[in-house]
Amino acid sequence: MIQTDIIIIGAGPVGLFTVFEAGLLKLRCHLIDSLGQPGGQCSEIYPKKPIYDIPGFPTILAGELIDNLMAQASPFKPGFTLGEAAVSIDKDDENQFIVTTIKGTKHRAPIVMIAGGLGVFEPRKPPIDNISSFENNGVEYIIRNPEIYQDKVCVVAGGGDSALDWSIYLAEKKIAKRVILVHRSSSFRGHLDSVQRVIDMAEKGEIDLVTEAEVTGLVGSNFLQEVIITHQKEGERVINADHFIPLFGLKPSLGPIADWGLELEKGAIKVNTLDYSTNIPGIYAIGDVNTYTNKLKLILCGFHEGTLAVQSAFARIHPEKKNVLKYTTVNGVNGF
Repeated sequence: MIQTDIIIIGAGPVGLFTVFEAGLLKLRCHLIDSLGQPGGQCSEIYPKKPIYDIPGFPTILAGELIDNLMAQASPFKPGFTLGEAAVSIDKDDENQFIVTTIKGTKHRAPIVMIAGGLGVFEPRKPPIDNISSFENNGVEYIIRNPEIYQDKVCVVAGGGDSALDWSIYLAEKKIAKRVILVHRSSSFRGHLDSVQRVIDMAEKGEIDLVTEAEVTGLVGSNFLQEVIITHQKEGERVINADHFIPLFGLKPSLGPIADWGLELEKGAIKVNTLDYSTNIPGIYAIGDVNTYTNKLKLILCGFHEGTLAVQSAFARIHPEKKNVLKYTTVNGVNGF
């Protein structure tokens, strides 16, 4: 049993900053995340994407933001249970919450903060019968480490920003030996600048652009060797390929959290904006996982929500103590 003051479900940027705010009040935190590393989407989906709306940083890569937040939280020695989704929550005889993960790891605390972002993500997979046979053997739904595509032939599918941006990146940085971008339409959903760059790079021969077509088959033994592309007018063609990367987006869902008795609205957790508490006393929801009137799904808003939630949590844990706001510019940051 892991005992702490606050269990934080979700180790994304909002959860990590909440560790810092809780630490200032001498409250210890333990974070649970289904992903194998801290950072949420910022680490898992777009670590190299720039973010422009973090105060004080005109631009910062998502992965660098997570590194900074980890360093900021470090003095308060947070615990982590990673690679394990939280599946159940119960109350014991002492009014403490018990959160159990899919692997049976149990955590106990008087406060739970759900900072699960948009929830559990599953990739939108193309309808190819044998695609599961090649997952992690040539088929990837998320680009985590671009270096694995060094000198490889990569077939990217999709028409949104992710497909466009990664095709540009792999070709422009001369990582992939060849980049083939396949899209079922002749028009794209992505940013106009990215669309134009892909078209320009295709005209220069830096990207092979195949529109009005879909990847309909995969061929290989232990690893992907060929991709079958079906064009709407020209029929099938077979391309030698090392990797197939369908970037059709991710489907978010609350997962097991949806069954915890929390009040929900359109797949998000309803909260009281006084302190971002839920309908269950002692459970808070902060960041993109919550909803309220005029909600904005921005990281900086999640930072604010976590800060106020921690103040409320302190009052619940220590009802006999008066919390006087202390400014870090005066008192500094004193870790555990």
